[in-house]
Amino acid sequence: MQTIYLDARDYHTAADVHSALKLLLDLPDYYGMNADALYDCLSERREPVSVAVRGEGTEEVAATLDKVRRVVEDLEGTYKTL
Repeated sequence: MQTIYLDARDYHTAADVHSALKLLLDLPDYYGMNADALYDCLSERREPVSVAVRGEGTEEVAATLDKVRRVVEDLEGTYKTL
């Protein structure tokens, strides 16, 4: 299982979060930078992912990370708040 670590304080917008996810998860160039696209890309993988998040970000970042949590958990991965 691939594990990535995010510090919510490093991001200010949903686009920032999705850019980090694209880089850390090595998502394809066609990644649509939203929760639906994240679901589609992660569902193509053989193994689920683990996401660990530290800190609190803006309201927009918190809402985006909540969507990420739901996607990861729907695909039987793990999401932890540190």
